[in-house]
Amino acid sequence: MTPSPRRLALLAAATAVALTAATAGAAHAEPPPDAPEQIDNGDFSAGVSPWFSYGTGPLGVTDGRLCATVPGGLANPWDAGIGQDGVPLVAGAEYTLGFDVSATPGTAVKAVLQLGTAPYTTYASVDATAGGTAQRFEKTFTVAEGNPAAQLIFQVGGSAAEQTVCLDDVSLRGGDPPEPYVPDTGPRVRVNQVGYLPGGPKNATVVTSATEALPWQLRSAAGAILASGTTTPRGVDAASGQNVQTLDFSSYRTPGAGLTLTVDGETSHPFDISGTLYDRLRADSHQFFYAQRSGITIDGDLIGAEYARPAGHLGVAPNKGDTSVPCQPGVCDYSLDVRGGWYDAGDHGKYVVNGGIATYQLLNTFERTRTAATAGHGAALGDSTLRVPERGNGVPDVLDEARWELEFLLRMQVPAGKPLAGMAHHKIHDRNWTGLPLAPHDDPEQRELHPPSTAATLNLAAVAAQCARLFAPYDAAFAKRCGTAAKTAYAAAKANPARYASPADSTGGGAYDDTNVTDEFYWAAVELYLTTGEQAYLVDLTASAHHTGDVFDPRGFGWQGVAALGRLDLATVPNGLPAADLARVRASVTAAADAHLAEAARQAYGLPMPGDAGSYFWGGNSNIINNAVVLATAFDLTRDAKYRDGAVQAMDYVLGRNALNISYVTGWGEHAAENQHSRIFGHQLDPDLPKPPAGSLAGGPNAALQDPFAAKLLAGCKPMFCYVDDINSYATNEVAINWNSALAWIASFLADQGDSAAVPAPTCSATYTNYGTWQGGTGFTAQVTIRNTGTSTVDGWTARFAFTGDQQVREAWLAKAAQAGATVTAKNESYNARIAPGGTVTFGFNAVTGGGANPAPGLITVNGAACTLS
Repeated sequence: MTPSPRRLALLAAATAVALTAATAGAAHAEPPPDAPEQIDNGDFSAGVSPWFSYGTGPLGVTDGRLCATVPGGLANPWDAGIGQDGVPLVAGAEYTLGFDVSATPGTAVKAVLQLGTAPYTTYASVDATAGGTAQRFEKTFTVAEGNPAAQLIFQVGGSAAEQTVCLDDVSLRGGDPPEPYVPDTGPRVRVNQVGYLPGGPKNATVVTSATEALPWQLRSAAGAILASGTTTPRGVDAASGQNVQTLDFSSYRTPGAGLTLTVDGETSHPFDISGTLYDRLRADSHQFFYAQRSGITIDGDLIGAEYARPAGHLGVAPNKGDTSVPCQPGVCDYSLDVRGGWYDAGDHGKYVVNGGIATYQLLNTFERTRTAATAGHGAALGDSTLRVPERGNGVPDVLDEARWELEFLLRMQVPAGKPLAGMAHHKIHDRNWTGLPLAPHDDPEQRELHPPSTAATLNLAAVAAQCARLFAPYDAAFAKRCGTAAKTAYAAAKANPARYASPADSTGGGAYDDTNVTDEFYWAAVELYLTTGEQAYLVDLTASAHHTGDVFDPRGFGWQGVAALGRLDLATVPNGLPAADLARVRASVTAAADAHLAEAARQAYGLPMPGDAGSYFWGGNSNIINNAVVLATAFDLTRDAKYRDGAVQAMDYVLGRNALNISYVTGWGEHAAENQHSRIFGHQLDPDLPKPPAGSLAGGPNAALQDPFAAKLLAGCKPMFCYVDDINSYATNEVAINWNSALAWIASFLADQGDSAAVPAPTCSATYTNYGTWQGGTGFTAQVTIRNTGTSTVDGWTARFAFTGDQQVREAWLAKAAQAGATVTAKNESYNARIAPGGTVTFGFNAVTGGGANPAPGLITVNGAACTLS
């Protein structure tokens, strides 16, 4: 952890642990040749990572040395430092700490091995006097107590003059060599540890040396045999390297708790069969965003006392704050108030491109409720359904949560009158990397705005356009503000189509660079067209190669490839596309879903993702879920149960049916991830801090092993084994808002499926006719005709549908009409309550609108059942 100035004062008085056999100087003997090295990237050949600094200028590698500028006039040596976390120390073991250091014009430097949290106990220290020529310093010592994750800090403050301090060949040799890492994979029968929907698919994977089919038994919590059968041999699974077999017990549909599967002498983790399995996951996955909020006091009464904390980055010492953030040198001549939003991932940075897709998915989770037959018109996502402080304000809670980020994104827009006005700054984060753990309110680093980018600007345009139509029924002023920002941003992006974030801009935060923004242009044009209905945006989106191209990658979509977002919204959000074009768009979704189903059938673990190493990458779990989103969307479009079942089965992998037998969602499953990489939720390093809250998704296996901890521990791993539940592995075990947004979307879909029974055939059809706008365009008249296509008489009916924007029913006839948000509820009059088979009933209404797109609804239900639209 990078200590705050307030805590750093403790360092001077930290208790020193006894050192023995200690000497210093370049003449000290080398440690044994086989002594293991405990410092990662000590020669800086791999760049800056995993080193961090505080109180200094940016870290950089110059001529193979790690260098930083240290301001003069700091009161104490510990007011600035360069460090590394996760250094293992073994009690009673001998170590040699060595390093080369130089400083211009010259200063004292102290290297301290310490406990990374209060009381910052010192295990060893080396004092050095650094001058213009690099000099080596070494010290050998024995530690009296161990620590698997100590911290090495070079204290470089306290000089009157500004210094340039450089380090090289930092080494800590000694201790025990690391034990070969063997993950605890538990029983060889791998299941969805949460459970299965009664009417849904139920599959499991068995790791076994057997090549012939094996008998299996499904048992109750009391041990009674409920079902049995035989497995299907699948051979060696490429992604895991395991010989496996699979079994299908989908025919068993009786709800129960604590069930297990027994195969080949092994018994699985327990699981449930229930239609309410995922109800709480909908709320848990959304609470992650509240826990990641910046600029607000986190209320422990909402999500647990252990998660309560003061507001971060509001300028209260030691924070420099986000209320007046300057640009990086040379980028701009102003400061912006960019408070609020969500901390992006394991760090305290806030990134527009990641915030864009995350906000989109929360907004789309709600927008889906207007057109999806199983979504219950949004009742489960309404006001006071989630754990947010705004509950009870008359606005759906999921929109309240999305607004927290939307407000931040709007603040990132370059002000009028400034160069590049209307564009969005790419990101804002600390000037230097900080260590683990570190509460937001303890972060002492200066925050900086980074240059505007076309990608960020188009992300802002897209989600602000979504905001404009979804908030219109609840907050007209905010919706108008979003709409204006969206149009301004889109125009600014068209005027500046090739301003890209630099891949080298990765000190203190991720680069999030992207040099192909054609997909962002397409997505933004789609969202603006859906909101406004304006021809100019339709021309742009139809001219894009993405409109007719293949936008659904077998490896899923993410922040760097967002054309799929535009395609999914065109397929589901009511709009004015010509019928043939709309049919083609929707067919592309079902074609992609068919490809995902075929891939899942090939995979012995049933996931809709190819099994090669290239499919296991940083944050790959979210891409798997996003493929499930495509499957779920295909179900919403077609009501074909195979797509619903594919989406449901995809989550089996995430929740335990995988080679490691682990649920990647904290708090969900018998054996779940709990040490995700996060500065906020640092329980593994500081027991006084909490673990990530329930519903937090880990990034998942990453065959590239892009962090030193994972690279050292997991070298040579098969792709599905390239994961470790350790806070130090940011490449496999980080949390991120765009990963949890995928989880929140699919969790809401899963909760909507209930017992996943057979999809009923429609027993009604509905026709919506818009007779046109009134003079001046301030309103319109429309009519709905319902036909009973079933075999029984309807005796009393309630019809529901939702507008896309700000439309409000003024008066209705032939029905009693009411409106809540965008959803209209029309109930029969006494004289037209009965609809005989083949009969029809009609009602009409006048509505007012401020303008914008006004398409026919995408879903009309009668007594809760979806009608065929005609």
